[in-house]
Amino acid sequence: MSKGEKDQTKKGSKKKWLLIGVGGLLLAAGSAGAAIYATGGFAPKHAAEDPNRPKLVLRSEEPAEAPADGEGDKAAPLKEGTVSVPNDRIKVDPGKYEITYFPVEQPFTANLADGSGFIQIGISLATYYDGKVISNIKRQDVPIRSAVLMVLSEQDPAVLSTAQGKQMLQRELTQAINAVLRQKEGFGGIDNVYFNSLVIQ
Repeated sequence: MSKGEKDQTKKGSKKKWLLIGVGGLLLAAGSAGAAIYATGGFAPKHAAEDPNRPKLVLRSEEPAEAPADGEGDKAAPLKEGTVSVPNDRIKVDPGKYEITYFPVEQPFTANLADGSGFIQIGISLATYYDGKVISNIKRQDVPIRSAVLMVLSEQDPAVLSTAQGKQMLQRELTQAINAVLRQKEGFGGIDNVYFNSLVIQ
């Protein structure tokens, strides 16, 4: 091999290593940029929060106060949350946040899927978020009632006769109510649905 060919081989080898090095740097820079973007590093630090978005309510060390004599008829003030969240699908630590139960006033009655009976339930909704979720529930009463009735009308009485069937109904109702709230208000926030009464005939 002549000296010129050796020089050409060395130059080609240097270019190859240079390209590999530059490619590696670009890959590392791209990965770092993606990580910063994913964690919100490029977002403005003083971005305005939506004041209408529900917030989590931190658990208080003090027990809830009972209304004084003569105040039992007054509605309790809606709780104010202090902990912002990116969305309502995050896992909430029940030991850290306060839960609120909202009883839905009117019971629900629907024919069951096979047409041989009916179901009547009274429910309460549980949320770890502040009073904005309760306000959203009240504002969207009609579509929430419709969604609950549609879920009830699809139930099989044989499945509902078991504890697992009732738990599955709780999950379905929670999902249906959250779907309505997300569609109409942009935020769900219902953790669970509890039965106040349950009659299947």
